[in-house]
Amino acid sequence: MKTKKPYAFITARGGSKRIPGKNIREFCGKPIIAYSIEAALESGLFDEVMVSTDSVQIADIAKQYGATVPFMRSKETSDDYSSTTDVLKEVIKIYRAKDVIFNEFCCIYPTAPFVTAEKLQDSYQMLQDHDVYNVIPMVPFSFPPQRGMKLSSKGYLQPVDTDGMNSRSQDLPVLYHDCGQFYWIKTEEFLNNDDFLNNHTKPFFVSETEVQDIDNETDWKLAELKYRFMKGLI
Repeated sequence: MKTKKPYAFITARGGSKRIPGKNIREFCGKPIIAYSIEAALESGLFDEVMVSTDSVQIADIAKQYGATVPFMRSKETSDDYSSTTDVLKEVIKIYRAKDVIFNEFCCIYPTAPFVTAEKLQDSYQMLQDHDVYNVIPMVPFSFPPQRGMKLSSKGYLQPVDTDGMNSRSQDLPVLYHDCGQFYWIKTEEFLNNDDFLNNHTKPFFVSETEVQDIDNETDWKLAELKYRFMKGLI
């Protein structure tokens, strides 16, 4: 069965070490994974919004918010060393074994409350260019990383890039980083070359006020502040 619409996959492993229960922890009033599910459903883009997880608790909450969990993630893709690519390949393989084939899909992170239906819709339009295989939200570094410092083996500061340190900020090229929110991907191109960060990839630019890595308690508080600001609540 070949589907006309893309699929959405939300990758939500249960074993978060730095923030226990991270993927279903309450964020501004509801489990953080709910924001990803609701944005995907509201966009109207997908044949199915599916959560890949190894956790029964995550699966139950995902279903409450309208996602499907047609199968549980394998042990091989549930450990600390499994990559997003490993998970996506497993999901695609299982769907194809069921004769479900989709030309495009979107991988959405479960801790991405800044994802909106509008962002998904606008970025999906960029994927329609036949020369574009992947679309990824990006944001410029707020400070030129070429002027960063590191510690030597003796604990002294030294520049990461001497040339960059001696250059004016305005003369340095703007560098960007992945927002860690979602990836639009063309299926066949991904299966032929899984380097979706560097394979005919276009950036979908996002405001720095709507980007926040969430790896510790401080990150979590900052994300809630930014989310409230985005929603006009502060």
